[in-house]
Amino acid sequence: MTTSAAIEAVPGRARPGAARRPSRWEFWGRLMVVPYLLVFLVFVLYPVCYGLWLARHPQSYVHLADDPIFFRSVINTLVFLVVAINLKMLVALLLSGFFVQQRWWIRILAAVFILPWALPSIPTILSVRFMLNPEWGVINSLIFRLTGADGPNWLNDPTLALGFSMLVHIWKSLPFWTLILVAGRLAIPAEQYEAASVDGASKLQKFRFITWPAMRTLYVTSLILSMIWTLGDFNSVYLLTGGGPADLTHVLATLGIRYLRLDQVDLSMASIVVAMPLVLPLVYFMMKRLSK
Repeated sequence: MTTSAAIEAVPGRARPGAARRPSRWEFWGRLMVVPYLLVFLVFVLYPVCYGLWLARHPQSYVHLADDPIFFRSVINTLVFLVVAINLKMLVALLLSGFFVQQRWWIRILAAVFILPWALPSIPTILSVRFMLNPEWGVINSLIFRLTGADGPNWLNDPTLALGFSMLVHIWKSLPFWTLILVAGRLAIPAEQYEAASVDGASKLQKFRFITWPAMRTLYVTSLILSMIWTLGDFNSVYLLTGGGPADLTHVLATLGIRYLRLDQVDLSMASIVVAMPLVLPLVYFMMKRLSK
């Protein structure tokens, strides 16, 4: 029997170079992917391409650069990324060491701790805004009862307003990143800590030589991913301050909404496009770390 005849005699074995017809399961598998491709094309690719098309005119970026609110928004965005994100991840790292303990009251506390992240943003952030109201907010009412003096107008000062926006962002997203780091701690074998205890290692030494080397990649990846998500997050600023006072607490994510309300669609899309130099390097570094 020749080689070609032997290949034809084997069931399911195709001749080399011949086109193989997809099986029934492969056909249905490809068919099931079509709805997801349509959703991606309609709700992701088309809006992105349409936004880039609207922001194609160089004059839009000239007008954007002439707006002093734009430069203030860039500074606010950088402050938000550098201060809020790093503080949030540092606190999440510390709290992950607390919540990893196997005690019943810590589990109950963890269930309460996760509520700010689990609840919707609108009622939770608006409740904080109501608490900071200078006339009937619970904070100023408490200050008046204790001291007899009127409390400050918390959100009328740009520095305080931006600071409270960062605190709200930390409070809202801290539980999620804490759970991520708790999962990273739980993946570390307990035998390593037991051996370190036998050798007389302190808690700081255990963290330095066991916990941090095992969690470093997860921590840096979470830090970069949090920065990417925060660049597109407008809830903390928009719902708390609305960009005020005098549009001095806007970030790039809320600046686009400001231009939309002014019926300046080209500037709105341009303000989003100028954030790409911040987003793309973060995406590159994250993908590079994940590919290792």
